Amino acid sequence: MDQALAAPRLQRLRAALQERALDALLVPSSDPHLSEYLPERWQGRQWLSGFTGSMGTLAVARDQAALFADSRYWDQAERELAGSGIELVKIPTGAIAHVADWLIQALPRGAVLAADGSVLGLATAQALRQALEPAGIALRTDLDPLDAVWPERPALPAAAVFEHLPPHAVVSRADKLAEVRAAMAARGAAFHFVSSVDDVAWLLNLRGADVDYNPVFLAHLLLDARQATLFIGEGKVSAALRARLEADGVRLAPYAGAAAALADIPADSVLLLDPKRVTLAFRERLRCRVVEAINPSTLLKSRKTVEEAAHVREAMAEDGAAMCAFYARFEQALAAGERLTELTVDEWLSAERAKRANFVGLSFPVIAGFNANGAMPHYRATAGSHAEIRGDGLLLIDSGGQYLGGTTDITRVWAIGEPGAAMKRDYTLVLKGTMALSRARFPRGTLSPMLDAIARAPLWSEGIDFGHGTGHGVGYFLNVHEGPQSISKAVPDATMAMEPGMITSIEPGVYRSGRWGVRIENLVLNVPADTAEGGAFGEMLEFETLTLCPIDARCIDRALLRPDEVAWLDAYHATVRARLAPRVQGDALTWLLARTAPL
Repeated sequence: MDQALAAPRLQRLRAALQERALDALLVPSSDPHLSEYLPERWQGRQWLSGFTGSMGTLAVARDQAALFADSRYWDQAERELAGSGIELVKIPTGAIAHVADWLIQALPRGAVLAADGSVLGLATAQALRQALEPAGIALRTDLDPLDAVWPERPALPAAAVFEHLPPHAVVSRADKLAEVRAAMAARGAAFHFVSSVDDVAWLLNLRGADVDYNPVFLAHLLLDARQATLFIGEGKVSAALRARLEADGVRLAPYAGAAAALADIPADSVLLLDPKRVTLAFRERLRCRVVEAINPSTLLKSRKTVEEAAHVREAMAEDGAAMCAFYARFEQALAAGERLTELTVDEWLSAERAKRANFVGLSFPVIAGFNANGAMPHYRATAGSHAEIRGDGLLLIDSGGQYLGGTTDITRVWAIGEPGAAMKRDYTLVLKGTMALSRARFPRGTLSPMLDAIARAPLWSEGIDFGHGTGHGVGYFLNVHEGPQSISKAVPDATMAMEPGMITSIEPGVYRSGRWGVRIENLVLNVPADTAEGGAFGEMLEFETLTLCPIDARCIDRALLRPDEVAWLDAYHATVRARLAPRVQGDALTWLLARTAPL
């Protein structure tokens, strides 16, 4: 966005706030489903500020404004906010307390802060109220001032919904509904409201295209013991699909009708609700008793079945073959002296994925960052701002695909010319972190944040750290970021227990601002581990590495690797070579064989 647009938009917003006797507006990166990736209608934070990162919170007071972002976005935010009059406040990930601290300093006692309750998470609203009330600041959540100042605000997306079918849809819709109802009954709940779009899509074996990169659609779902009501936009479900849904006890209702349906639940009934996955506006409509607990579907979909894991392995092989074809072409062009840019990477790599079996689309925008641009974890090259790839250095490529049988997410860093000794040192330390966690064994039920330090230890020993999590859960032809497991510095809770079948990323990194970035990412599957003690100390888990793509040995400082680490990398490359060689030919095969040669 042209930053010249930010000032007049903020001016219009401030005038609207004054007309409504409001002192400030909080604009989260959120929609009525608390999604990570938002339909255009709810990208108000980006429209007002010009900051295009996927996460961040904007606060606009009458005489100042601030954008709160974590370390993944600091360089990007500084560049995109320049000249906007909006201050960048650097915070830890998801730290609403820091937003509240700024508001308390910026607003006088008696001030009124507006935040659209229809997109404000229940847990966030509770924390915000608790922080602001002692400072005498009121939180008003019953209006959306953006409507008054955003005349061209996009409408709701209208893409059609489609069915995720066998063989890739392994568990039937009826069986999934039965599992969730059993969990409801165990909680003593007659009703259950699901608002998170990936949970709705998984539970009903449906997919859509309302959100870029994630095959989901906007809908809410209300279950009771016998039927389910899907609140969805008119015309998004075909007559034939509607009939199949009705046969499984799922009836359709208008998208806007969810709040009224919640209000109609009898007061003596019990409803199961996930406070981390529902907005304040929906919670405030309820008159019945509420049991707060994680959505049963969130836990169920995180544990892939044996059949689903087999489909994911097939998707990984297709994805790996696409990357072989891309990297072979890219390195040939580089050696021939062709002009290559970060945009070339996006174009060529996306084209190769599109050729593979069961490919549906990308799982997130391609991140291709050369040298300094690689130091921004969520950088994205644009036509107006990108780097040419030439000279010496490191090229970081983070990318992924959506396949009918799984979702992929991989980061590799490649040598361009001759990387310097400091680059190789950073690269090798990151690789040691990736390998250390990949080789870990741990008791079943270990809370996932407890594993985070294993990947950081090789970096910590050298006084280095990174600001993002080490790993996130990954969906099954669904969201590329999925809970509840998170290998990170997050405060752990019981829902984060590691269970067989979970797929998680391992992606430590080093980021030298203005110089280079390194991140090496694989997806791994939780599988049972053989134990020498015969299980005397309980069931143990280990990771099966799913991602299939060479790790560039040209960037390694061999002096920093132990013999057991060399052996792990050689074994991984042998697996990559064996799995991908039958799927590629010609230049791609030659490239694969060269890049998987034993150290």
